[in-house]
Amino acid sequence: MRQTSASVSIVTMLAAFVLYSVSVLTVAMLAALSMPGQGHAQGSAPNLSGTYRCTPEPAQCQAPTFSVSQNGSTLELKAENGPVAEAKVTSDITLSAGPPWNSNGVVLPDRSIQWSNGTHWRKQ
Repeated sequence: MRQTSASVSIVTMLAAFVLYSVSVLTVAMLAALSMPGQGHAQGSAPNLSGTYRCTPEPAQCQAPTFSVSQNGSTLELKAENGPVAEAKVTSDITLSAGPPWNSNGVVLPDRSIQWSNGTHWRKQ
């Protein structure tokens, strides 16, 4: 009986190891597929140029409107009241803005931008 228990225990351990290995492999494959890489064409950044109206959701806006000019994946963000920041398009749907805002943005399907500082910019 003891030998059978050991055999069952070894089989159980091998099955758990195989399941773990398959899980790790699946996660690694999904991570590799989700990372931007050579499959993206140069200049495939979304066109975000234009004027945006800021909506406080929930944080207060630094200015009522902002203008965005774009050169490839580099953006220049200008507040109506003067401050200017450079931002980078980091994927088809994400942005990273430098000082003075230091925020990450998500480009939503309607081409508005939800910022990590709690504001929402809607294209006019």
